[in-house]
Amino acid sequence: MANPDDRRDNVEKLQNHIADTQENLREAEMQLRAHEHEMSDRDKADIEAKNERRRNSIEGFRQEIEDENERPAE
Repeated sequence: MANPDDRRDNVEKLQNHIADTQENLREAEMQLRAHEHEMSDRDKADIEAKNERRRNSIEGFRQEIEDENERPAE
């Protein structure tokens, strides 16, 4: 039997994803600032690209929260 689609805690989960992703982004930026003189250009570019993907993910999570808040209550 399939599990019912229980969406009651989706917003909370999305908010946790945002917080975790923001923390990862901050840590990577701190790492980059602290050690960029030791890193190759490739490593720096990889971190910057990953952080851009993190920013995009955060925006996506925020959009999902808006979508969830627009859904009628079940």
